[in-house]
Amino acid sequence: MSIYIQNKKWKGHLKTYMNMDRFPKIGGYDFGKKFDFGEFIESYNNMGFQGSNLGMAFNILAKMLEEKKNNKLSIWMSFTGNMISSGNREIIAYLVKNNLIDGITTTASSLEEDVIKCIKPFHLGAFDIKGEFLLDESIGRIGNILAPMDRYLYFERFFNDFFVKLVKEFKAIPCTYEVAREMGKYIKEYKLTKNSYNSSFLYWAWKNKIPVFCPGITDGAMGDLTTFFKRKNPNFAIDVTKDNYELTRLLQNTDKAGCIILGGGIAKHFLLNSAIFREGFEYSIYITTANEYDGSDSGGNQEEAISWAKIKPNAARVKVVADATLIFPLLIAGTLNKIKQ
Repeated sequence: MSIYIQNKKWKGHLKTYMNMDRFPKIGGYDFGKKFDFGEFIESYNNMGFQGSNLGMAFNILAKMLEEKKNNKLSIWMSFTGNMISSGNREIIAYLVKNNLIDGITTTASSLEEDVIKCIKPFHLGAFDIKGEFLLDESIGRIGNILAPMDRYLYFERFFNDFFVKLVKEFKAIPCTYEVAREMGKYIKEYKLTKNSYNSSFLYWAWKNKIPVFCPGITDGAMGDLTTFFKRKNPNFAIDVTKDNYELTRLLQNTDKAGCIILGGGIAKHFLLNSAIFREGFEYSIYITTANEYDGSDSGGNQEEAISWAKIKPNAARVKVVADATLIFPLLIAGTLNKIKQ
């Protein structure tokens, strides 16, 4: 790079560059000294790339939890079903159990697999196991997670018994958050799930009165089973319009609100679109591998959300582009450590 200005008038003079001394200096953690987890977490701020975005996420979430502790903020989570397929289920259940979040939007597979894992676990496999082999062995694959098909037979037993009970007890048409709430309650009662009910995020959501909305409730095994159930019970229905009404009502009646969004899809959009009714969130953390180039809502960044009044222009916000199974456990561990100090 030339350090001289090309204009003949200034020939021979050094260009005056912007002074960078006030900018943070890039650097990583010094492992040559005794390890300190708190300092390690703080070092992400100066890491660069997505490491620095994670450092911002630590700081934003710490502020969110501090404001929530003082009853000045409600925190909403959105996540895709694969988060419950993975070990993030236990972290989400911890947050719900300890009232660290106020509401959830998610997908049908989250509800299904939360119930299933109270009965039998999923197992670790590999991303490249041949699909034909797994099909012959009656094993479904979610990335490198193996879900034997018998798990869904157990879920079918749970679901059919649950829906018979739901129809008997509900006079009005239930919405998805009422279905999810009653599922959480039933997990503790049902013979197949009662021994492990305390591992369920749905159970703790019911226990702590934290609403769980599922706008795509018919997408998945639940959808298949509701099809068969409706054939026998033609008047059965789920009122998804009531979900919109209830979620927007809750958000409108909140002075300040923040969101933590893992992944994208319908769960993300349902929550963000409802936030339009309050002119956007004051805080926002995205963790996703989706990018903006294809115009998908899953990949849309927070500047795009601001254009729709889903996030406020002055919101504290960050998008961490990374796999949530890598980042979310670290985000929670680092933030909880940060606020305890």
